[in-house]
Amino acid sequence: MSRILNLPEVNFAFFSFVFHFVWEFVQVPTYAGMAEMAHWPATLFCARATVGDVGFALTAYWITSFAAQSRFWFRTPQRWQIALFLAVGIALTVAFEWYYINISGYLVYSDLMPLVPPFGTGLSPLVQWILVPILVLFVTRRQLGGVAQAS
Repeated sequence: MSRILNLPEVNFAFFSFVFHFVWEFVQVPTYAGMAEMAHWPATLFCARATVGDVGFALTAYWITSFAAQSRFWFRTPQRWQIALFLAVGIALTVAFEWYYINISGYLVYSDLMPLVPPFGTGLSPLVQWILVPILVLFVTRRQLGGVAQAS
């Protein structure tokens, strides 16, 4: 069991879930109708969004691991690795927000959501994909500091 808990992917997924789940609740007022939803449906809605965020985080982690040729790049990350990790998450966020806002209508921004050109992506999800992944990198690095460096 400790072997599984020491996998970087498990740590990235766990910490991403925890921090993104909190962020989803903080940004509730920036999406139309979310603040008025009943507690349990809103919680499930945020949980589904968080699972998507974890998928983005793992995708960004794996792409960066491939480019860095190491699953442990986060231990002493170079600037380009952090930039790539963030860029992948931001690109996925912009693409999915655009789809859910403009194509499917699954999400609607409230008047409280500042929009960022050129795609009109909400500021909150963009800030989320800068702050939360940096926090996840930091916590994962601290958590796995003593783990043997096997790729």
